Amino acid sequence: MATSIIARRGFSSTRTQLASPFHYPEGPRSNIPFNPHTKYFFWRYWGYMTAGFGLPFAIAVWQTNKSK
Repeated sequence: MATSIIARRGFSSTRTQLASPFHYPEGPRSNIPFNPHTKYFFWRYWGYMTAGFGLPFAIAVWQTNKSK
């Protein structure tokens, strides 16, 4: 009984439409506000990630060690 219900269910999907607002005909990485192909992108990226991740910890250490 259960196998006949599963077998009858039609799994299908529609073809993607080119008029969709989520389709970027210019290619990949065309919808981001920066250019990852620049010369210094690697250093800028890791500098931003290090500062963004490390800053809360640095602030916490500073607040903990601050004299009252």
